[in-house]
Amino acid sequence: MQLIAEQSAEYSVKHSGAAGRAGAVLTINLQALRYNFRFLQNKLGQARCGAAVKADAYGLGAVRVALALQEEGCRDFFVAHLDEAIALRPHLLKDSMLYVMHGAPVGYEAEFLEHACTPVLNSLEQIAAWHRLAQAKQTSLPAFIQIDTGMSRMGLSTKEVNAWIADPSLTQGIAISHLMSHLACAEDQQHPMNQQQLQTFKTLRAQLPACAASLANSSGIFLGPDFHFDLARPGAALYGVAPVAGQENPLQAVALLQGKIIQIRDIPAGTGVGYSLTYRSQQPRKIATVAVGYADGWMRSLSNRGVAHIAGQPAPMVGNVSMDTITLDVSDIAPESLYPGAAVNLLSATNTVDMVAKLAGTIGYEILTSLGQRYYREYTDAVSSGSSSSSLSIDSELQHQKSQHKVISHSGTVNTDAIKGEAQ
Repeated sequence: MQLIAEQSAEYSVKHSGAAGRAGAVLTINLQALRYNFRFLQNKLGQARCGAAVKADAYGLGAVRVALALQEEGCRDFFVAHLDEAIALRPHLLKDSMLYVMHGAPVGYEAEFLEHACTPVLNSLEQIAAWHRLAQAKQTSLPAFIQIDTGMSRMGLSTKEVNAWIADPSLTQGIAISHLMSHLACAEDQQHPMNQQQLQTFKTLRAQLPACAASLANSSGIFLGPDFHFDLARPGAALYGVAPVAGQENPLQAVALLQGKIIQIRDIPAGTGVGYSLTYRSQQPRKIATVAVGYADGWMRSLSNRGVAHIAGQPAPMVGNVSMDTITLDVSDIAPESLYPGAAVNLLSATNTVDMVAKLAGTIGYEILTSLGQRYYREYTDAVSSGSSSSSLSIDSELQHQKSQHKVISHSGTVNTDAIKGEAQ
């Protein structure tokens, strides 16, 4: 008991105040972010490396992320919504460009001028509205124009592009900064759609007004120089998500998520755990309850599937993920590492966002953007003098990027029928 009290006190010293009160600490390693940007820029050669900072920089904090990337030389930032741009613009340098990929909401075109941001025009209707504003202001207004090359989501359709080719006056008064499109299958380097979209983009671009071009997203950068053009728009790769399916990830983990143990209990054989008792122990086990749940973005699909790490050792998740908690089988963890307040690694360089996503049946993008607001957030960055220093050791995590990972078995029976809803 004395040892537990001393360990809990030590953890409290490291995390006092809001960090100590929080159920989990999310540390964003801006040094790793900087490394990833430099890696991608080097791979792009003469093409510029921009940054997608939409969705609050994939859940990691758009302002802090953009400021760090600006220090590395990034000057092209992409968000999805106008409100995201309005919130970010005051923090950017005057020469940094801020692009809104959804274009201008109907009737709000003038706000782009007020907040010094540039729309990506995706339809003839958006082009017409931007054209009218240029006429009203009696000036030429900058814009990206996106064309659809096969994803069928955003951008001018082939029919609309042909109408533009037939009538170039449609974009009169618009200073087209870049022509862009978006790759649908770039993470699969062998997918035939990559070359199909590239050729479509080149063919249409040759018939349109001359301007710079942007095609590559994170994975597109790894398809080679033919896809780089003038500007790339990486997002997930900046934040450590693997860019190429089936290949070793050359990028560094940016997010470290550490939950905290609330309590530990010993259960006999035949004991159920969690809502609906979907897990039942086959032998005596030691169970730790951790203060992270689906309200924090820890997905319910990880029930009886996820893995955490304590003191470098794996601990399988058992039972359903609850709103505020998860339960781990810590029977194989050294007793001195188990105490209230002990750190539990949920995201790290050895338990990467891609690994978690695979277990959850989703993609790394969703794991990051789902990270909740109840976490205490710390930023570590030795380069920027104004940033805070994390009390959690991310460097030790990054040293294990190439570590081999044990296959974890859940020592008990799991009811795989449905993971039923919570009672409250």
